[in-house]
Formats: sequence, structure tokens, C-alpha cells
Amino acid sequence: MKRIFILLLAGCFSLSTFAQETEIKQDNPEKGFRFTTIKELPVTPVKNQASSGTCWSFSTMALIEAELLRQGKGEHDLSEMFVVHKNYEEKAMKYVRMHGEINFSAGGSFADVLNCIRDYGIVPDEIQPGLNYGETQHKHSEIDKLLKAYVDAIVSNPNKKLSPVWMDGFRAILDTYLNPCPAAFSYGGEEYTPQSFARSLGIRPDDYVSLTSFTHHPFYTFFPLEIPDNWRWSYSANIPLDELLQVIDRSIENGYTVAWGADVSEKGFSRKGIAIVPDMDATELPGSDMAHWLGLTQKEKEDFIANPSAPIPEKKITQESRQSGFDNYETTDDHGMLIYGTAQDQNGTKYYLVKNSWGTDSPYQGAWYISLPYVQSKTINIVVHKDVLSKDLKKKLKIEN
Repeated sequence: MKRIFILLLAGCFSLSTFAQETEIKQDNPEKGFRFTTIKELPVTPVKNQASSGTCWSFSTMALIEAELLRQGKGEHDLSEMFVVHKNYEEKAMKYVRMHGEINFSAGGSFADVLNCIRDYGIVPDEIQPGLNYGETQHKHSEIDKLLKAYVDAIVSNPNKKLSPVWMDGFRAILDTYLNPCPAAFSYGGEEYTPQSFARSLGIRPDDYVSLTSFTHHPFYTFFPLEIPDNWRWSYSANIPLDELLQVIDRSIENGYTVAWGADVSEKGFSRKGIAIVPDMDATELPGSDMAHWLGLTQKEKEDFIANPSAPIPEKKITQESRQSGFDNYETTDDHGMLIYGTAQDQNGTKYYLVKNSWGTDSPYQGAWYISLPYVQSKTINIVVHKDVLSKDLKKKLKIEN
């Protein structure tokens, strides 16, 4: 997922305390989005990735923390920066072995977190907060540029051969900024290694599967998503769009949250906590609130979309339109979040409740309402627990229980 440098105020707010009806207040109380929650799953408080391109770590960790809540193992705050540290090490090694002919940036994928937990374990955030450079929030511009310059120097190979200690120098930079990854630590009166702590939580990375929906590969097969931040070349199962939505709905209905990778660069993804796919050419409008839509200029419509004040018509999304957006770089891999529920607006339109990692200084205190068409159109991939898959889908994908 690409870097998203958005600095928001940090804070903690439990999303499970949202009222059953919320709205953005407008000058006219008759207008505005009015949402009714249909299903809301417990999640841990909203965090703030601040000025770092680490949404992939925050969103997958949000999934793991929600899974621990679902399993009755209590609320845990796990370290995103332990995962970032370990993945930067692996990314550097691959970049050097590929002679620099591979993406090297702060971005990553859901698989990077799951692989880290499987191979290295995990630690609580208080053990490795990753703020060892005089900041209270994550600011990674300096470290990202420094690490890239370092590996480029190694790839240029000025000594005509690689030094056997080049990784030691690279790791020293990570240790300086993000804290060293502990070999052992004390937590809650117990002694752990990162591996034993992961085992104590019962986290099993192999229980999770990535799913996507594109037509340039056969359905019911696995392929590595062709996105720059999939540097690991991890595989996703390819299924039809309607089945992908069924998996999301089945997950929420059965108490499982969903890691959601999506494009958030669209005008319809507003900073007001709402994401829609507006139909700019709509002629049939629901409700008197939208009676003025046809009279707006194109510029006025775009401004309205960026700062929505009421529901507006949305496009009908098909498998073909979704594929076209991906093929033409209109749908890009931008951001990872967590779907944790469903809602509807005053017109009965379906939305998904999404936990973001941009802090709580937003209308819904860090949550977003994402319309069904937006999820259909702009989803890159999702990660779910394999137990939510139907028997028929497991059979098609050859996934064992």
C-alpha cells in the first residue's frame, strides 16, 4: 500500500461505544448523513500512523487485535513498529539480491504482518513503540529516505563486492529509529520472547487468507497481486466480485472483522469520514434532499463530493468496470483499514463501518462509512479468517479446514 502522509491528532476512542445513530451536523438539520448501525463488532481503539507509510502494519494489527477480542483473550495493543522493523530487514535483503530492480519503500501488504508473526513473533506496543527519535508520533520521512539511500549504496557496489556486515549497518539504522527488536522481554509479570508471546496469544497466521477479484487471472486460482507494495509477491485467491462481497458480509455477520486494502485517492473518499462513488451523470435522484443536484455545475458537484452534506446517487459497479479501473491505474493500492460492521443511511443505502489509522480527529472519531459501491469498485484485496469461507468456496480454492 502506498504511502499516505496524513498527520492527525493522536487519541484513543473505542469504536464499540458509537451511538446507534450518528450524523454530520449541517446548517439545515433536515439535511446531512444520518447513519443507523446494523452490525458492529468489538475492535481496539483507533491508532495514528501519522506521517508514516505503515497502514499495512496498522490495519493488519487491528485485525489481529480484533481477533483476540473475538476469541475472548482481552484487549491488546501490539507493536506495529516491530513488524515494520523486521519487514524492512527482509525488504532490504530482497532489494539487494534483486540488484535494486524491485520496489523499496515504506509500503507493504497484509501478508507482511502475518509472515512476521509466523517467522519472528510479535511484541506489545509498550515494549517496542518505535519512537526512538524524539517524536511522540510516527514521522518516517527521514528514516525512509535514509534506508533507501543505504540500500542503493550497497547495490551500487563501490567495493566490487558486498561487505559481509552491510546488513549490520542497515539494522543499526532501524534500531536507532524504531528501537531494537527485543530477544526477550517482561510483560504482565511473565517472561517472553517474541515467538513465545505470539504463541501465548494463540495467533496462527496460516488461518488467514487473502482474497481479491480481477478478471485478468482465472477465478478460483491464486496469484500475486501486481501492485508495487506487494514486494513479497504474496498470493491472493481470485473470486468473482459478488462472492467477495458475500465473504465480507459473512465475516461480519459471524463476528469476524476484515482487513481491507483499497484505493483512497478518489474524490469520493472524503476527509469527512464518508466514501462514495458518485454518479456524476445521474438523472434519477432519491429524496427531496438531492433535488438541487441536477442544477449544479461540474465544479460544484466535485466540491460537493469532496465535502458531502447528504447522500447522492452512486454508480452501479460491475466486474467489468472494476477491472477497467484497475487496468487503467484509476484504482490503485493506497491504504489498509479494517471493516468491522455495517450500517445504512436515511435512504436505506448500505455502508460498511471501517476503522482507519489516521487518529480520531475526524467526524466519526477515526471511523469511516464506506458505501457498498465504493467497496465493490475500490477494493484491492481483503484478508479474513478462513473459517468464514463457505464449504463450497473452500472446495473451489482447495483450502483445508
